[in-house]
Amino acid sequence: MTEYLVRRLLQSVLVLFLITLVAFGLIHAAPGGPTQIMLSPGLSPEALKVQAHNLGLDQPLHIQYIRWLGDMLKGDLGYTFKNNLPVGDILWPTVGNTLVLMAVAWLLSLIIAIPWGIYNSTSAYGISDQVASFVSYVGFAMPAFWFGILLQELFALKLNLLPLSDMWTMGEEGNIGNLILHLLMPVTVLSLGFLASYVKYSRSSMLEVLDQDYIRTARAKGVPERKVVFRHALRNALIPIITVLGLDLPILVGGATLTERVFNWPGMGRLFIEMALAREYSVLMAITIVTAVMVIIGNLVADILYAIVDPRVQLGRKGGRAA
Repeated sequence: MTEYLVRRLLQSVLVLFLITLVAFGLIHAAPGGPTQIMLSPGLSPEALKVQAHNLGLDQPLHIQYIRWLGDMLKGDLGYTFKNNLPVGDILWPTVGNTLVLMAVAWLLSLIIAIPWGIYNSTSAYGISDQVASFVSYVGFAMPAFWFGILLQELFALKLNLLPLSDMWTMGEEGNIGNLILHLLMPVTVLSLGFLASYVKYSRSSMLEVLDQDYIRTARAKGVPERKVVFRHALRNALIPIITVLGLDLPILVGGATLTERVFNWPGMGRLFIEMALAREYSVLMAITIVTAVMVIIGNLVADILYAIVDPRVQLGRKGGRAA
């Protein structure tokens, strides 16, 4: 297990390095890149050269990258171009806000979807299964931003039951009850698509496992159905679901970006859009790195869960099977 974790961590470091390399190159290759933002307008050509030299923009691109990477490894994410504010002071508060939104939406999806999918696998094509299919179709088909606008129109503007946007009501910062009210609509929007996906995956995975010979043998021996489902079938059925969870992290981050914009949630997604419009490339690079780290950690956790859920997965052993 230790050998496997070390190998995965080294692979993750390599992937993260490649992400920084590609992102840095794309940002500098984009029209109106950092040079156009950082250099003051209206200066003479000689003054522009002096300013570019002071900012290090006259150096070769690979030298700029090495300098930026070295600063990042020291924890220095740089400064904004227009206001010269530390990027970390802008970014870190939004990371926590995004994690709150993502975690609540993800956990809610799992808590509802997996038991629902298990129940539907034991009563396939019943009313509950048909309702789940309808929810899945709606979740897959309805754009997140459109669903969010509909919820705002109904519950905030017409019924006046929920706050329209933001994370807190002014003057209520730190009030958990107020936070929950603000979470209801964005969490509903963000979790709907994942709920639709996880219900389908858990149902189909359970149906496949329940059709195996060892399940029929357990039933023939008189093992109670509840024990058959939860002790014998569920553990093997979770493996495809874990795979989906790891792959869904980038989608979750992307969905949070749109949802945060619709509900004015002060998270990384909203910050990314604002900084992209302002062409604050140092902030965009920092958000890209933080997002990449989150996705890599999520996939690493999913790989580790394989060994916990399925004892047949022999991680880090010769002749064993790695997830």
